Amino acid sequence: MAISDTAIIHGSAVIEPGASIGDGCRIGPYCIVGREVTLGKGVDLKSHVVVEGWTDIGDDTVIFPFASIGHVPQDLKFSGERTKLEIGARNRIREYATMNPGTKGGGGLTRIGDDGLFMIGIHVGHDCIIGNNVIMANNASLGGHCEISDNVVIGALAGIHQFCRIGRGAMIGGLAAVVADVVPYGTVIGPRATLEGLNLIGLKRRKSNKQDIQGLRAAFKELFFGGGALREKAAQMRGGADGNALVEEMLDFILSDSGRSFSTPSED
Repeated sequence: MAISDTAIIHGSAVIEPGASIGDGCRIGPYCIVGREVTLGKGVDLKSHVVVEGWTDIGDDTVIFPFASIGHVPQDLKFSGERTKLEIGARNRIREYATMNPGTKGGGGLTRIGDDGLFMIGIHVGHDCIIGNNVIMANNASLGGHCEISDNVVIGALAGIHQFCRIGRGAMIGGLAAVVADVVPYGTVIGPRATLEGLNLIGLKRRKSNKQDIQGLRAAFKELFFGGGALREKAAQMRGGADGNALVEEMLDFILSDSGRSFSTPSED
């Protein structure tokens, strides 16, 4: 066991032998920290937090009461193999959140980036890969093997089907059921999510170049409206993006390997 002398640990907390507790950590009443857990500097477990399994939590992450972090995956194929959950720095994980480690069949790792906000009751399933600055609002859920890129916002009560990819800067509306990949900067809404346009507000907030946004809007219109197959149109457009990084990112996303279809605009 490696517990920093500067850590503040409530007398009712249980720290199992083997756990590593970094400088300046605060572990509140009735928390449980398992034997394979590593807490970075300044991690704050408010109270009644349980962290188990092979779990690493990055510096200055704050976890609120009754969160369950690192318990065995909700996968009937899981047979007790040693798999990992990695959580980056400066995340805020709110009450009743659940985050599961990976499985042998999915690569053995669930990874969460830095500076995320994971609100009350969210669920991150096994083998998910989540980028930086991701927001999951109350009770949003990720099925296993999802890939969530940087700067994604997932609205309250939204559900992301297993193996789906959500591209960088996309926004998922509350209550949406996402069963297909979502392109970078897309906005999807509805009980069976359809692509409703681009996340222009998010692009402007991140101070994207106005000409690049206009180019992305033109590319979006060409890709998703009119005749022709999406991947064929993306292949034809490749090389003609005139250095527009937003367009190139969208084309690369569409042309990369995926086992799922794409969210597209409704036909109404």
